[in-house]
Amino acid sequence: MIVWISFLSAILVFLALDLGVFNKTPHIISTKEASKWTAIWVLLSFLFSGVIYWLYGNNYISNPDELQPADASIKYLTGYLIELSLSVDNIFVIAIIFAAFKIPKKYQHRVLFWGIMGAILFRGLMIYFGVLLINKFAWTSYIFGAFLIYTAMKMLFTKEEEEFEPKKSFVYKTLRKIMPISSHIDGEHFFVKRRHIRAATPLFVALIVIEVMDVVFAMDSVPAILAITSDPFLVFSSNIFAILGLRSMYFFLANMLERFSYLEYSLIAILTFVGLKMLLHDFIEIQEWTSLAFIAISLIIGAIVSLKMNPEQVSEDK
Repeated sequence: MIVWISFLSAILVFLALDLGVFNKTPHIISTKEASKWTAIWVLLSFLFSGVIYWLYGNNYISNPDELQPADASIKYLTGYLIELSLSVDNIFVIAIIFAAFKIPKKYQHRVLFWGIMGAILFRGLMIYFGVLLINKFAWTSYIFGAFLIYTAMKMLFTKEEEEFEPKKSFVYKTLRKIMPISSHIDGEHFFVKRRHIRAATPLFVALIVIEVMDVVFAMDSVPAILAITSDPFLVFSSNIFAILGLRSMYFFLANMLERFSYLEYSLIAILTFVGLKMLLHDFIEIQEWTSLAFIAISLIIGAIVSLKMNPEQVSEDK
């Protein structure tokens, strides 16, 4: 319990420093600044695998699966890479939402900050119930595995998906029915008074839509990580580090997503792999380093092929 409290406290302290010190004044996040913070979060995420090794090596945390320290570290890194890779589509949707509600770039960081707070809560609940189901009803792992393979096949055979339109979404329409919505942005405020009526600004609407879409994407990513391990702390910590890095990664990748179009096939391969791992776990034992290597190689190949196949976009970005 002490480890959980310490971990959550550290995350909340950093988020408080983020909004209150590092980004106290709203400003446009430059590519240079975004790349710096992306590198910092990736480095911290990988260094945390050493903390995992230390915690499990000294029995400072509950270890229901009796994992060896090295195995725990590898499972954490594998889960982190899965979550990070599946966040690519999430970044694309966030960009669409910001464009649809015309959110100025200097206020986007604030929306994503509060989006992360909600994501931590909802991911925590989904992980809790997901682990509970798998530990209590072992057969649910087959359902999760089948769902992941279904998602991968849907991505593979759906040539042109209908473009997501935030203002036509169920979330936006429902929000309009339960509260007044202003079309004007009042600085970084989520609400504004209009004729003695408190109305939500486009920033708040974008925040709610992003939160709901994060839950939708978590329907894929949480079961994918549960295919690697059902250890609550490993699943939660890998998820949280990926989410924390997603914000800076958004500002770094938002304008370059088309360049990495072939990463979609990497995601299909990863989802299929972890889905099969869940379905066949009673018959085939896959070593932890094998899962980590497969996921890392899939992402590297997807990135390399994307850069090779889209040379014109590379030259345009330079």
